[in-house]
Amino acid sequence: MSKLGIHSFVWSAGSSRDELERALQKTHDLGYNLIEFSYLDPKQVDVDWLAKRIASLNLSVSVSMGLPQEGDISSEDASIVKNGEAILDNAVKLVRDLGGTKLAGILNSSHGKQEKGPTRKAWDTSVSTLTKVAERAKGSDVTLNLEIVNRFESNMLNTAAQGLAFIADTGASNVLLHLDTFHMNIEEADVGLAIRHAADKIGYIHIGESHRGFLGTGNINFAAIFDALVAIGYDDYVTFESFSTAIVDEDLSLKTAIWRNLWTDNVELADHARRFISLGLETAKRKAELVAAPHTPG
Repeated sequence: MSKLGIHSFVWSAGSSRDELERALQKTHDLGYNLIEFSYLDPKQVDVDWLAKRIASLNLSVSVSMGLPQEGDISSEDASIVKNGEAILDNAVKLVRDLGGTKLAGILNSSHGKQEKGPTRKAWDTSVSTLTKVAERAKGSDVTLNLEIVNRFESNMLNTAAQGLAFIADTGASNVLLHLDTFHMNIEEADVGLAIRHAADKIGYIHIGESHRGFLGTGNINFAAIFDALVAIGYDDYVTFESFSTAIVDEDLSLKTAIWRNLWTDNVELADHARRFISLGLETAKRKAELVAAPHTPG
């Protein structure tokens, strides 16, 4: 497992050509295999140029997003659902045009703290709409990876088990789970067991610390997480995500409550994360090999 990604917000929250170029170059120079962008507006970004630069650096790309309130596909307002469906279709096209295959994030409802729980109707509306988007996305070879987030950022999918139930209701082969260790640390009874239980429905992984800073300096049991990923044979992208007030995207920073400056040197942060994840996965693999070895007398 050497497919390592990094979220572009480690480098910059901007989308000018210079900012995108620096993000791409730093991702490549530090040995990452994939760069993840939060949704980029094709009206403001030269998508063709960006796709060519990604390819020239031999990088893969993913796109993540959270649906806005005015695009909540679980809404009772049909016009809002229709708008959300269009937003998702456009995001799928962006992934395709950048040369990627993964759209991730909060795709089933709006991103943000809700004031009431979801209804059965909201669930069914979301399932029905996402199923239609997924069917069209198949033509672009794009998977929809539903991010399972904490209760303060969504009222619908807070655990991997809920995500599995949602996926089962869609019946779509290209709707998968996007698991995030930061969120799982809040909501799951046991993160390692949740990963093992979800197994073949996991399409994307975010690795983030409990306080969003340097890996290993919070309270997440990463050894158990890496053990679980090795145990289920996960061989897709593991992407590092970290936020600090050093780099601010106004909308996302407010929704995810980024109030503290947890790092200032993003190169140091990213280099540490790559080494931390690589060593963690390698160690987990070696443990698995030791456990399976018979060690018979020679």
